[in-house]
Order: sequence, then structure tokens, then C-alpha cells
Amino acid sequence: MLPTAARYDPVAIAAHWLLALLIGANLGLGLYMGGLPLSPLQLRLFNWHKWVGITVLVLSALRLLWRLTHRPPPDVPMPRWQSRAARAVHRALYALFFIVPLAGWGYSSATGFPVVWFGVLPLPDWAPVDRAWADALKGLHQAAALSLALLVALHTAAALKHQWVDRDGLLRRMHPFGH
Repeated sequence: MLPTAARYDPVAIAAHWLLALLIGANLGLGLYMGGLPLSPLQLRLFNWHKWVGITVLVLSALRLLWRLTHRPPPDVPMPRWQSRAARAVHRALYALFFIVPLAGWGYSSATGFPVVWFGVLPLPDWAPVDRAWADALKGLHQAAALSLALLVALHTAAALKHQWVDRDGLLRRMHPFGH
């Protein structure tokens, strides 16, 4: 029987899993659409990718505000190095939740393709139309997205290690169904 760990509140749990789903889907979509030839399908997928990216940006801001105003449950006891590593990974994840979509938005601006969120709300361009800016922001977007994917994999592996090796109940803290 696993120990009972204090759980996050329902808003934090919902935000965690919604962002996990959106980020995972958008990483997959980004990889898929990048390999397609220029076509109406690729352009449609680019728009969906942008829409999901802006949604991730907005939800990340809301999640960060929630986290800053609501204390998380006490940490599960673990060695100091694991606690420090977990904090470092979480901070890096939060940073990348903002860097990846902002770099993508900037890349879109620099290539002259505005972002119109869900085809309804035009967002301001924050980078000038410029090939050098576009190349730099594209590289940043791709490197940050790869870093995010790697950190998500590390975060997931650590959570599963706590569940199956340490058996300390850590995974239960963020489980959507309270098990």
C-alpha cells in the first residue's frame, strides 16, 4: 500500500493535465507538419499549431498566477538532491512554457505571417519582418521545444520512478482521479 500524500487542489491538477495534453499534442503536431510539403494542409496545421501554442501561453500564465497565489501541498520526503533537481526541472519547465510559444509567435511575426488566435483574434506582431530575426527565432523555438520535450520526459520518468521504485505516493498528488 502506497503512503497517502497531500494532493494539489483541483484547479492545479486540471491545469497540469490540460497543459500536458496540449503541449504533447503540439510537439507532435510541430514535428509532423514540419515534414510536410507546402500545401493547404500544412498551412492549416501551422494555424492549429499557433492556436494551441497561444493557448498554452495563456494557460501557462494563468497556471503560474494560480501557483503564486495558492500554496502547494508539502513535499514528499526525498533526498535533498532529488528535491533540488525537482525544483530546477519545474522552474525550467515553467520558463519553457513561455519561451517556446513566444519564440514561435515571434518567428511567425518575423516571417510576415500574423497570428490570429482561432482565426478570430489578431495578435500583435512583436518582431519585425526580417529574415535574420525569423531564422534566429525559428532556431530558438525549435531548440526550446526540444528542451521542453526532454524535460517533460525527465519529469515523467521521475514521477514513474517515485511511483514504482520509491513507492512514496508522489504521483497520487497530481493524479486526476485521486488514486
